[in-house]
Amino acid sequence: MPVKLVSCAPEVEGVRAEMDRSVSGDELKAWMRSLVGERDRSAYGRLFQYFAPRLIGFLQRSGVNATDAEEIAQDTMVTVWRKAQLYDPTRAAVSTWIFAIARNLRVDLERRATRRRASVDALGEPEVELADSAEAYALVGERQAKVREALGSLSREHAIVLRLSFFSEKPHAEIARELGLPLGTVKSRIRLAMAKIRQLLENER
Repeated sequence: MPVKLVSCAPEVEGVRAEMDRSVSGDELKAWMRSLVGERDRSAYGRLFQYFAPRLIGFLQRSGVNATDAEEIAQDTMVTVWRKAQLYDPTRAAVSTWIFAIARNLRVDLERRATRRRASVDALGEPEVELADSAEAYALVGERQAKVREALGSLSREHAIVLRLSFFSEKPHAEIARELGLPLGTVKSRIRLAMAKIRQLLENER
């Protein structure tokens, strides 16, 4: 299993100096063949060391912040490890395939952020910057209290996944791993929890 960027495998450390030189497309394909055919951790280490910093630089130049860029780069290389057998050398260069994975993950991150903002809006939480008077602040506090009360009415299972998703801002897949649940179960619980909160808030209007 691949490891985090901050703690590379021993094989990665052993090839750090080698990565200072240029690497040809044929070498990259050779490493991929070793990864696919033999699950060669040394070959994976070379791919990891070569691509991880390049992915981070590419993502940051695309407007992704440093923390998200590192996370996406890490997830990209985890995907390379898990799905290396899907790489087809007759259709694309190794770098093209790996950067396409990173771009897809970046788009997924942006979509999750958009959905999260829409979901928070659906909860009916007012924008803080609109609260420019004592009365407005009171309304904000009242609405937030209702949201907290609605959260308190959820079952423990639903409340946990909702808090992890919208307040800890964790991806669904990460929540599934953390709780040991199928991804479909996590998505279903979040959907049901959101529906119940909307219903409770609408009933109080």
